Amino acid sequence: MGEKKIYSKLGEVIAKGDFVLTGELEPEKTCDLSHTIQEAKEMAPYVVAANVTDSPLGIVTINSMAVSHIIQKETGLECVWQLTVRDVNKLGIAGMIMGGHALGLRNILSLTGDHPNMGDMPESKPVFDLDSATLIKLVREMVDKGSINGHEIEHPPTLHVGGAANPNADPMEAEILKIGRKAEAGAEFIQTQVVYDIDRTIEFLKGIQKYKVPVMLGIFPMKSYGMAKGFDMFVPGVDVPKDILAKWKSVKTDITDKKEQKNVYDQLNYEFFKPFISELKSKNLLAGVHCMAVHYTRIFPKLVEVIGA
Repeated sequence: MGEKKIYSKLGEVIAKGDFVLTGELEPEKTCDLSHTIQEAKEMAPYVVAANVTDSPLGIVTINSMAVSHIIQKETGLECVWQLTVRDVNKLGIAGMIMGGHALGLRNILSLTGDHPNMGDMPESKPVFDLDSATLIKLVREMVDKGSINGHEIEHPPTLHVGGAANPNADPMEAEILKIGRKAEAGAEFIQTQVVYDIDRTIEFLKGIQKYKVPVMLGIFPMKSYGMAKGFDMFVPGVDVPKDILAKWKSVKTDITDKKEQKNVYDQLNYEFFKPFISELKSKNLLAGVHCMAVHYTRIFPKLVEVIGA
């Protein structure tokens, strides 16, 4: 095999084997990106790259490819463009991949995407012409072979592509097999859904070690009780443990000073994630951490302490 080609800062850090911290930006239903740009600037000193979400929960938002391009141009923060197979067929997706390259994007996270009937346009028809594994395969064909369905691309795109994993899936064995499909298709990294159970996390990470794909553990530091409760209720495939919800609720009810509340929430996140991540690192099960602390950029200095960077 030839030497692995590097197209992005994220690809370079993963290839070197350095521990990775990535963040997440969640554009909303607006054409004004000033708030997202500000969050990107605040996050930039601490992360290698930031994911840009693609209408999560099936709720329509501004286009993730456009936002990824603007964030990179305005802030210099490298983006991971989340691309779902929900809305566009293979022909359209292939064109988008070339368009993303032309706009300077060099990282894609391949996702299925939440079904439209979950969101605010339930009458929309889902496409699902590809699945997340066959999207990875398409990206790798376009990048590595310079072709689409065997037809040559004059100037092929240069992109890294990763996939997602859900350690909370039941049965776990089926999810492990899905990761095997993504690895075989050419996934260069995996970012997981949020998981709070250390034993389950270890079991899952050991189960996918055989695929030899670098894994970034998904974490969700929660900046308030309302955020914790909403995450528990509305995010598919994730349950926030009742003892954590109780702790966050006690901060809201027992502490009236808003500044003190913020400090306590920050400290509670630190106290939970520090031993959690340290144990996984000590077992050599992680290549990094993917932090989905949307609208909570003040936590990143503490996260750098958490991961030991």
